[in-house]
Amino acid sequence: MLRLASALLYYPGMGFPEPNYVKANGIRMAVYEQGEGRPVIFLHGFPELAYSWRHQLPAFAAAGYRAIAPDMRGFGRTEVPTRVSDYTAEILVADMAGLLDALRLESAVFVGHDWGALTLWHMAMLEPHRMQGLIALNIPHIRRPPADPVELMRQRFGDDFYIVNFQDSDEADRLFESDPRHFLNMMMRKHQLTREQFERLPAEHQVLSLVNTARRSIGSGEPLLSEEDLDYFEEAYRISGFSGAIHRYRNWSLNWERLAGVDETIRIPTLFIGARDDVVVSLQQIDAMRELVTDLELHVLDDCGHWSQQEHPDAVNRLMLDWLVKRG
Repeated sequence: MLRLASALLYYPGMGFPEPNYVKANGIRMAVYEQGEGRPVIFLHGFPELAYSWRHQLPAFAAAGYRAIAPDMRGFGRTEVPTRVSDYTAEILVADMAGLLDALRLESAVFVGHDWGALTLWHMAMLEPHRMQGLIALNIPHIRRPPADPVELMRQRFGDDFYIVNFQDSDEADRLFESDPRHFLNMMMRKHQLTREQFERLPAEHQVLSLVNTARRSIGSGEPLLSEEDLDYFEEAYRISGFSGAIHRYRNWSLNWERLAGVDETIRIPTLFIGARDDVVVSLQQIDAMRELVTDLELHVLDDCGHWSQQEHPDAVNRLMLDWLVKRG
């Protein structure tokens, strides 16, 4: 069963390209491109879209690259399979191999943020020969835990933690879909808590609950998205819904099982850009990558939260483009 977001509105005043459609790993995928030259493929996270790279595509095109950003499986104008089992790590990696095949590319440099980064860590383990280089934003490569990660999260953070909550019901799906504009505006914000402020909170207030985020009437910090940006995101999620996107999290335990025994060492050239005030991960987790990634350049942005390529696009673009020039 598929849910197809084919009626998504386009807002030409934003300057974001219209998509082309390709068949990749059996699904119809919307792909947005700018520029010509060496291919660089950008993978977005949750709750985002290819549009989250609106500051990167023109910058890379101007620098002489072919900048490519798909709406990932379950998002935007790309098909939305309805089964949880259609969103395993292996399938998401196969989507990227299918995208390369559809574009007649043997390999490319890949850039990923949030879930896009996690998918690329998996791809670097399973299909490294299709990757000329890896740029990961915000989500580091983390060693496989010794037990089911969802149960470890449940023990540490409780049932309200967003990844745990996603396993137990479709409460989040229904809540987010009831008012996607409000949820997205509460989620994508900047200048919220610093890491130091977050770490001084009582433990129960450090649990990240997206259900509670959606129920807030007033957001913290400052909005990240303009009204036009919100129009674009809202229309996309009113058509696609949120379940396909959330199904990625519902495969967390299965991915842990299925990737047992896979070599976790990443041997392709890698740039990691983290953010000091992104409290989704710890600075210790970022530093621990040095043991797992053999060819790593690492930067941590100050005064930046989880949405780094949208919060500080110029700094992120400069780091990425400089790294690509250095790596040849």
